Amino acid sequence: MAWAGFDRAVRAVQEHGLDGPVDRWRTIRDEIHREVCERGFDPARNTFTQSYGHPALDAALLLIPRAGFLAWDDPRVVGTVEAVQRNLCVEGFMLRYRPEHGSDDGLPGPEGAFLACSFWLVDALWGIGRTDAAQQLFARLLALRNDVGLLAEECDPATGRHLGNTPQAFSLVGLVNSARLLAGATTRTSASVDNQRIAKPRSAPRPRRRDGDRASVDG
Repeated sequence: MAWAGFDRAVRAVQEHGLDGPVDRWRTIRDEIHREVCERGFDPARNTFTQSYGHPALDAALLLIPRAGFLAWDDPRVVGTVEAVQRNLCVEGFMLRYRPEHGSDDGLPGPEGAFLACSFWLVDALWGIGRTDAAQQLFARLLALRNDVGLLAEECDPATGRHLGNTPQAFSLVGLVNSARLLAGATTRTSASVDNQRIAKPRSAPRPRRRDGDRASVDG
């Protein structure tokens, strides 16, 4: 996320004409990228890890190519997608992480499959060329919707029963993003700042004094 923040700041200057110390931001962005690739990647397993020096995996690693950190066809991305799917999938649905593998979130007991993360897997499979697998998982996730088309935060991988917060917008955003990706659409904008009509901030108008209000000291 630190890399993504600086990368988007650089792009905001370069692509949309906003102001900012772009050279400094670019340097920091590149330093973060280099450090993550050196310390956050396990070459023996060909996968990025949840944290430096720790073997645990996290479903958020599936977002590395979506964020633009590395290309979809980078061998490290392909290896990470395969490792995350192999280690965090239960009945084909994605866990966020495995607390028993050292990902201590401070919460007792197990949790269900996280549906937003399962949609991330759809996107990742599609991105590395596993289109059939991506479409099949997407169809399974659609089948989990309730009678009004909504999804919960999690599901029981064995039964499909909804768990956690219901309805969960995070899951539905994942559904929309995956649908757009599989359909060949994009959400990226290439419009200039002028074409986006980004309004400049205006000072708030002074409140009008009503009859009976006491005048302030400065009138």
